[in-house]
Amino acid sequence: MLEGAKSIGAGAATMALAGAAVGIGHASSSSITPVARNPSLAKQSFGYAISGFALTEAIASFASMMAFSILFVFR
Repeated sequence: MLEGAKSIGAGAATMALAGAAVGIGHASSSSITPVARNPSLAKQSFGYAISGFALTEAIASFASMMAFSILFVFR
């Protein structure tokens, strides 16, 4: 029973990875729009896009770390 609960918990923790994928798509589309409208803002928009990618990937890394710790560390 404990193994089943661990698997359900790890599956729930990995659902955050789907949110991270949506966030990366949103950040990339949001970085393209201002450059298409005003190309002189490319450098400023690129910095914001990179920080958005980094924060979104951090969430994905934390979710993966939590899923693996649920499966393999807690016994």
